[in-house]
Amino acid sequence: MKIASLFSGGKDSTFAMYLMQKQGHDIVVLLTIRPNSANSHLLHHPNTHWTRFQAESMNIPQLIAESNSDDTEHELLQIKDLLSSAKERFDIDGIVHGGIKSNFQKERFETICRKLGLKVFVPLWNTQAEEHMNDLLDHDFSFVVTSVTSEGLDDAWLGKKITRSDLGILKGLSEKYGFNLNFEGGEAETFVVDCPMFSFPVEISKFEKRWDGYRGRFEIVEAGLNYDA
Repeated sequence: MKIASLFSGGKDSTFAMYLMQKQGHDIVVLLTIRPNSANSHLLHHPNTHWTRFQAESMNIPQLIAESNSDDTEHELLQIKDLLSSAKERFDIDGIVHGGIKSNFQKERFETICRKLGLKVFVPLWNTQAEEHMNDLLDHDFSFVVTSVTSEGLDDAWLGKKITRSDLGILKGLSEKYGFNLNFEGGEAETFVVDCPMFSFPVEISKFEKRWDGYRGRFEIVEAGLNYDA
């Protein structure tokens, strides 16, 4: 089946694609909407403009749209327009997204796709948080933390590439402070720098950290593909 991916560059959307490929589906296009700000309820915000290197590394075409509003209905219209374009240009049968527990997101995507005659695949749905994080590491997904917005996660996590030992620390913090271990509630966001679908890893050569004492962002300033890796 020919499928489009709602792609943010983060661990969940990328891993959902990977699982669909393993099932034999063909990911023919990546759909990325750059939200107006971090206030979006639907869209992943940090560093989405660098997803072009991930797309290049996977050799998958990418359609990109810019959002100029945080309004959810406006964003849904943009998603619908992007899906309509993907259906016309790539003859897709459905979409995949990396939702895990957000019914708000899932129901709205399903409503749009039903109107367009597209199937919706959500392979991570209801996956347990610790299981999901271990699966990522088991399948050689390498990702860095690009934002933190929860008590218990300080600026030391910004830009950190999550390892097995980090996961143990995160589990303890999640139990103490009550955030989701897989960051499903937006407690943190991520950017995949390497995985089995990549021909070459993404190398971050320059970045800036922004921290206000509670929230923080890891902003990629310069990056590219490491063709020598």
